[in-house]
Amino acid sequence: MSDAHVRLDGVTDTAMDDAAEPGGLTVGAAALHVDVTVRTLHHWDRVGLVRPSGRTASGYRLYSAADIARIHRVLIYRELGLSLDDIGELLDAPTSDMTVPLRQQRAQLLDRISRLQAMVDAVDRMIEAVRAGILLSPEEQVAIFGQRWQPSLIVGARERWGDTAQWAQYAERAAGRTPEDWQQIADNITVFEHDLAAAKRAGVRPGSAEANALAERHRASMDAYFDCTLSMQVCLGRKYAADPGFTAYYDAIEPGLTIWLRDIIDANARDRGIDPDSATWT
Repeated sequence: MSDAHVRLDGVTDTAMDDAAEPGGLTVGAAALHVDVTVRTLHHWDRVGLVRPSGRTASGYRLYSAADIARIHRVLIYRELGLSLDDIGELLDAPTSDMTVPLRQQRAQLLDRISRLQAMVDAVDRMIEAVRAGILLSPEEQVAIFGQRWQPSLIVGARERWGDTAQWAQYAERAAGRTPEDWQQIADNITVFEHDLAAAKRAGVRPGSAEANALAERHRASMDAYFDCTLSMQVCLGRKYAADPGFTAYYDAIEPGLTIWLRDIIDANARDRGIDPDSATWT
């Protein structure tokens, strides 16, 4: 639009002056002043939305000041999301009826705002989940996962894997979980760790059917966080054995459990065609 001063009704002084000239504005001049295409004005004329008040001797459209004001009202209602049919009814409705479609549009806008706000909240949760790794305070983590749980494990995992696709997967899943969801996961882990310790005490051998089933349960438990392949699981088992924090955690459940867990993971992977010695994080 030109540098002409814009009045409160949206019509420029220049447009009003031009339209006040004998005959009014041509379609090209009108389109320029209201910042729409000539094709748009032609269409609005055809559908009866904004018909020019005059014609030149040659039959070309001429838009009066009132026509320009109506075009601006159309643009305002379009911005609100109304269809051209609804806009036409609104513009031609008696003054007493004008609030009905506007109130309907207001309700739709509020509903759209609510949906958009929910999307913003979801994105915020994703951002926080990527940053923190879990949307629980350290106190909540201990309350859910037990006194042996170390919140620093999450920090360490983020530092080690924060730029990986698996961490992004983990954050995406974590963002949608409630404390109740985490409690269910924690309960499942507790049962699994109890079964691990019982099998270790019972002398279950790595590579046996029972040990392989436990290794697969471990891998399934990882799937709660990210899609865990056999090779990734082998890397995790080696991480458990090499990291003092993980070793202390598992050995507190049952002495020697960390190495035994690594061994059953390796044996299960080998039985499924993965060489533990050459396994990579893929």
